[in-house]
Amino acid sequence: MSLKKDIAEILIGAEELQAKVAELGRQISEDYRGRDPLLICLLRGAVVFLSDLIRAIDIPLEMDFMAISSYGDSTESSGVVRLVMDLKSNITGRNVLIVEDIVDTGRTLAYILDNLRTRHPADIRVCTLLSKPSRREVQVELDYLGFEIPDRFVVGYGLDYAENYRNLPFIGVLKPELYK
Repeated sequence: MSLKKDIAEILIGAEELQAKVAELGRQISEDYRGRDPLLICLLRGAVVFLSDLIRAIDIPLEMDFMAISSYGDSTESSGVVRLVMDLKSNITGRNVLIVEDIVDTGRTLAYILDNLRTRHPADIRVCTLLSKPSRREVQVELDYLGFEIPDRFVVGYGLDYAENYRNLPFIGVLKPELYK
C-alpha cells in the first residue's frame, strides 16, 4: 500500500528539497569555516534533513541530538513542551547550530533556545527546513531557512503524522480526512 495515496498535494518536490539543502549546506560551510560547529538535531522530524544537510557541509562538524515533545499524535502543538532526551555534549563555548524540521508556533524552539542559552554556548543559531510564519505565537530568529509554507498540515522528508509518512521523499499536504 502506497503512502502517496494519502497526499492531497505535493508542496515541495524531492528535487527542490535537495537543491535547497545543498544551498543551505554551502552557506553554513561558508559562515562556520574555522569554527567547528556542533549541529544539534531535534529528533525525530529533523533527522532526514540533518542527514542530507551534513553531506552538503564541507567543513569539520560534530553532531548531537535532543528529543522534544509538544505534538504527541496530534496535528497541532499541545503548548506543553517536554524535553524527552537531552544532549550528551557539553556546549559551553561551542558554536551551536540547531537543526529543526519545522517552526510552527515557535514555542518549542523558544523553549530549546532558552534551555541551551543557560549552558553558555559561544554562539547559537537555527537552521530550519520549514517555517509557518502565519502560525507564529512566539517570535524566534531563524538564521537559515529552507522554505516558508502556508498553514497546511505537511508530512514527508522526516515530518510525520502518528509516526507515519516520514519516509516520503517530498513535503506533501496530508488529506484532512485522515486526521480530522
